[in-house]
Amino acid sequence: MFHLLWYVIIGLLAGVISKEVMHVHMTLFWTVVIGIIGSIVGGGITHMFSRPGRRYHPAGLIFSTLGAILILYICYRLKIHFPAIN
Repeated sequence: MFHLLWYVIIGLLAGVISKEVMHVHMTLFWTVVIGIIGSIVGGGITHMFSRPGRRYHPAGLIFSTLGAILILYICYRLKIHFPAIN
């Protein structure tokens, strides 16, 4: 159960950082969703190159943020818009 909470927290942090970098305005729900999807993408990339020996992998937040930035960039190029904050 703690892992799900950890995914949401890391997703929120990665989403907030990535939306500030990409200058995107979206709701808190979509920020968390983009962060979690970015975490899945970033985690997949890091696990292709090395397996973490410990329970906590320090590059998790970094690659989660890079994955979220990649997702936002792809959405920008495909002209996919998220509900904005009014």
